[in-house]
Amino acid sequence: MKQQIMFDLDDTLIHCNKYFYLVIDQFIDAMTTWFAGFPLATPQAIRDKQMEIDIACVASFGFKSEHFPQSFVDTYAYFSHLTGRKRSKSEESFLWKLGLSVYEQETEPYPNMEQTLFALADAGHELHLYTGGELLIQRRKIERLQLERYFDSRIYIRRLKNNDALESILSTGEFDRGRTWMIGNSIRTDVVPALTAGIHAIHMRAQTEWEYNVIEIEVEPKGAFLTLDHLKDVPEAIHQYVKG
Repeated sequence: MKQQIMFDLDDTLIHCNKYFYLVIDQFIDAMTTWFAGFPLATPQAIRDKQMEIDIACVASFGFKSEHFPQSFVDTYAYFSHLTGRKRSKSEESFLWKLGLSVYEQETEPYPNMEQTLFALADAGHELHLYTGGELLIQRRKIERLQLERYFDSRIYIRRLKNNDALESILSTGEFDRGRTWMIGNSIRTDVVPALTAGIHAIHMRAQTEWEYNVIEIEVEPKGAFLTLDHLKDVPEAIHQYVKG
């Protein structure tokens, strides 16, 4: 039976978090160099404060590109105030550019991305792409990997990716919820909204997950709720469920 299968993009089909972690490590290196000699500015304290600021912005305003570099600058300002070290415009400018550099990284697909999408499309399923972020940044990733080959115009980009956003997509499209799947790495923005909407969900478990994405699941599934480690296992998992 034909299924309507909705994929998340970042850290489901393509790598994303690892580039953010790389840039955060560079940020911490710069900060610990500048704040050497100040006991309160430990690498862990800097990491925790940056994450706190970044998550608070995303939770309130959604995925905006300036939030990440701003979290660097705000963390720098916090420790400058805490330690009494004088702030520098050139250092703030460096941090802003460093934060923005994460969006210039290569678009690297997860293993077996192409084979998985091809297998599902070849089996007659209807593929959809649902991603959070800014339109231009996400579109650039999609175009680099020519993902329109699989998703055509069935691509949804939302700054706020939550229960309401998914419900809006499902309500305005021709979706049969009994045959609709959401596949993604984020429990917060993929799994819980899918279960809340009454559709099937597949959680793609990541090796290292951003803290924002991890929340308790308090929704009772109405259909399938699976957890997988590899994209290549998705077609068979769906086939087995549909087959019963």
